[in-house]
Amino acid sequence: MIILQTIEKVKDINKKNEVIRSAIRLFNMSGYTGTSVRAIANDAGVNIALISYYFGGKKGLLEYLMSSFFEGYLDEMESAIEQTTHLEPLLCTRLIQIADRMIRYQQRYFYLSRCVHREMTLDTNLIREFMASYLMKEKYLLEMVFKQEKSNHVAIPTDILVMQYRDMIIMPFLHPQYIRRIHDLQPHEDYFRKYYLQYIKYWADQLFAQIS
Repeated sequence: MIILQTIEKVKDINKKNEVIRSAIRLFNMSGYTGTSVRAIANDAGVNIALISYYFGGKKGLLEYLMSSFFEGYLDEMESAIEQTTHLEPLLCTRLIQIADRMIRYQQRYFYLSRCVHREMTLDTNLIREFMASYLMKEKYLLEMVFKQEKSNHVAIPTDILVMQYRDMIIMPFLHPQYIRRIHDLQPHEDYFRKYYLQYIKYWADQLFAQIS
């Protein structure tokens, strides 16, 4: 009996993971509003009722995906900031190392990253809630990085620096089709990360070369 129960639990987890994979794929193709619960269920090969059982419906599924992404994203950012604070005194180098970690994280969950960033451009109650929680924490973390070591000679306000830096970190995952079709680059590949980090380094060097 215990073995049978274990098998059923594994099957249940597998079905839930299939729903998650299908939702990410279809949300990327057609967007949240353009994807039906039935389409997700059919793609995942599960009964449509299971989506309500697991997530409380399509909105709950989107909220689950976005929460999972941002919790991992912010954990990665906190870890990168803490580690570089102790190991690297130069702000320029810290910015590159933090960006490297955040780009790696988004590459690891490429399609989820793309889906989440695209949804965050919309104005819905759910997105406002995520902005008030996750993105406000992201803003706080990045502000601390710049405020700790910002030179008095850097005239650009901290909030602008945060916006510029954040935009560089998420841009490849917000506009992957543009990068692929127009520039013939693959933002999920390791070579792209190394290539792209050179630009972020140039940006940081130009702004903070005088900081020691």
